[in-house]
Amino acid sequence: MSGNPKFGRRIRKLREAKKKGDPEFSLRKFANTVGISPTFLSKVEKGEFAPPSPERIIKMAELLEVNADELLALAGKVDPELPEIIREQPKAMADFLRTSRELGLNEDDLKKLTKNLRRKKG
Repeated sequence: MSGNPKFGRRIRKLREAKKKGDPEFSLRKFANTVGISPTFLSKVEKGEFAPPSPERIIKMAELLEVNADELLALAGKVDPELPEIIREQPKAMADFLRTSRELGLNEDDLKKLTKNLRRKKG
């Protein structure tokens, strides 16, 4: 199994920062709460093992209080919910995503668009 050193370093940095505020937030406790073994987590953090499943990464993000999609992308994965969202309206969603990319919409553009859509919906 090949690892992902960049993902591992990010998890370790976040976990250690969290531990400074909460000394009980050890590697062992974090791993057990996520549902993985401490040995596996250690190997992931060292870049020796590939990141865990998307569901486990989402749990990590929740515990570390960071955006799950960012950690998933760093791990080369996506939220399992996204393919289902696309399958609900495949043509329209694919067209929307491709058009966003073709127009070169950046993160700020997409945030503004999302905010406007939410305002109209609510």
